[in-house]
Parts: sequence; C-alpha cells; structure tokens
Amino acid sequence: MAGIYLHIPFCRQACHYCNFHFSTSLQLKNDFVYALLKEMELQKNYLAGEPVSTVYFGGGTPSLLSEKELSTLLQALRLQFYILPDAECTLEANPDDINPVKLAAWKQAGINRLSIGVQSFYEEDLRWMNRAHSADQAVNCIKAAQDAGITNLTIDLIYGAPTLPDDHWRHNVQTAIDLHIPHLSCYALTVEPGTALNAFIKKNQVRDINTDDQARQFLLLMDWMQQAGYEHYEISNFALPGMRSKHNSAYWQGATYLGLGPSAHSFNGRERQWNISNNALYIKSVNEGLVPFEKEVLTDTQRLNEYIMTSLRTVEGLDLDYVQRAFNTTVHANKFIKEGKLKEEGSRLVLTREGKLFADGIAADLFV
Repeated sequence: MAGIYLHIPFCRQACHYCNFHFSTSLQLKNDFVYALLKEMELQKNYLAGEPVSTVYFGGGTPSLLSEKELSTLLQALRLQFYILPDAECTLEANPDDINPVKLAAWKQAGINRLSIGVQSFYEEDLRWMNRAHSADQAVNCIKAAQDAGITNLTIDLIYGAPTLPDDHWRHNVQTAIDLHIPHLSCYALTVEPGTALNAFIKKNQVRDINTDDQARQFLLLMDWMQQAGYEHYEISNFALPGMRSKHNSAYWQGATYLGLGPSAHSFNGRERQWNISNNALYIKSVNEGLVPFEKEVLTDTQRLNEYIMTSLRTVEGLDLDYVQRAFNTTVHANKFIKEGKLKEEGSRLVLTREGKLFADGIAADLFV
C-alpha cells in the first residue's frame, strides 16, 4: 500500500518557530493549484499502480484552500491514482479556518480525518508563538468537527516553551483527553535556524528553551497519556486503540509514497526525491512539463541507518532478524541495554522510558 502527500505552501501568518516551506502571500495560490493538478499527471506512474491507502494534505496550511479547490484536487487524485475506497484522507487545518460550512464540504469531498494545529489552549502561548487562532477557537473547532461527524481527529501540542509551566502543560493535555480526541502529536519546541524565534533568542528578546524543562514535561506526558489509555506508539505520537495515524505509520515502516507540491518528498524503497522549495519556480517548471526535483539513490548503508532511526522511534522497535535478513549484518546495542535505555523483546530492540529521552542520539550511535 502506498501513500500520497500534498504540500500546500501557504499560511496566513508565520509562526515564530516554524521552518517549513510556506509563503504568507496568497498571490500564487490559484496558479499553484493548477500546477499541482499538472504534477499529478506528470507523476501518475510513480506509484506503478500500487493502491493508495492514505492521502495527506500538509503544509503550510491546507485549510486555506477553498472548498472547490480541495474537492478538485481530490477528484484529480482519484482520476490519476488508485485511491482505495476506505483510504485515510487527512487534512491539516488551523482552528481559525474551521467552521460548519467548510466541515460539511470537506466531508463531502472525502476528507475523513483532521489534523488540527492547536499547539496550546492558553492565549499567552498562542500569542507568543504568533498563532492566528485564539484559545476559544482551539476548543470550539474540535467540538464543531465532532458535531459535523468528523471524529477521527488528531491535534498538535507543543511543550517545553518558556511560557508553559507544568500546570499549564497538564491542562493542555487534560483538555485534549476530556474532548475525546483519539490521537495526539506532541512536540518539544525546537529553535530552528532562520526562524523568528531563533532571532528573538539571539537578541535576548525572549528566553531560550530549557532542555531540563522539556525532558520533565515529556516524562509527565508519557505518564498522563498512559493513565488515560493512550498507546505511545511513536516518540511524538499517542493514540487510543485502533486510532494510529495510518499515513505517518507508513513512513516509519518504509512504505512507498509520492510527494506532490514544492518541497514535497517521495520514496520508492530505493530512491528518495524532493521537489524544489520555491513556489514560483515550481509552478513555472511544472507548467513546462517538468517536475523540478533532486534525487538520491540510497545505499544499503543509508537504508539500514534510516531503518534504525525510524524503527527505534516506534513502540515495535528495531527488528534484529529483519536487519540480518535484509542487510546481512547485526546491530550492537549492549551499551544501551546495560545503561537501561534499550531493552530486548524477543528479536527486537525497544526504547525504555528513559531511552525515549535520547532516541535520536541512540539511533545515531547505532548507525553503521
């Protein structure tokens, strides 16, 4: 089963922490939608007829698309690719874009899952992040989606920000639980080069993040979610039974996927390619019949290291038997087992509670 990701590179305003590819000018939006339709035609053979079980509109802010634009894109996907009737179809949406009219149109078009960028239920956090929505909208949009019959919801929450004490973090998580949201993606605030947040910190205009605070809030998060019956199935992701993200899970399992739109990535098992991160040049190139991408053929070592990185982040862990079969090698992890950061479960290596604090570092140390 394959997946399709569509990158919608527009936002109403720039969040201070964000380093994804986007533009706050909507001037090229109509031209972009046309180019995206054209890219579907140009890339229709990439998946070689493999059934598509997940479609994901990411960004940027896909909820900025008009109801007609979104419906047109979904119809074109069904025309160019074999989209399964029960495919998971996710739309990333900001709370300020969600209303009963749009919800009805999204559902009619085939959207059956929403990923809502809440980040916090506190007004001071949202202002500090430069989010476009209010705390009231964060709650009301979730209730509106549920009332519209879209109950397969996930929200993003950010922890470890200087404005977020532990009791506020607890309130954010408990609010999500009380709203019966079946899936949460929770991320530690990171300071990325080139972002407004990075500039503010360098100028001492805002406090830098505190890694000890982030570690503590992550440990608290794991406890709270376990007590509420959520499965911690990937480092940043929690789901009630049966409510994992099928699209993201496919990434972690190494499935084939096609990325459409500027900056979108594609993977076919051996090769990875990524489109140019420039809206105007993307539109111009696609309209001339050429998808503007760079490509990398992965070596066996790169494929193994990617498997180590992604598998260790999941609850299933790293399958040593698979490593032996696929790559004819072994992974030496005795150091981390002795330190209590990894544990052996049959033929698998799984991060312990403490180990989850060091997931990326452990993976990097295990690279071959």
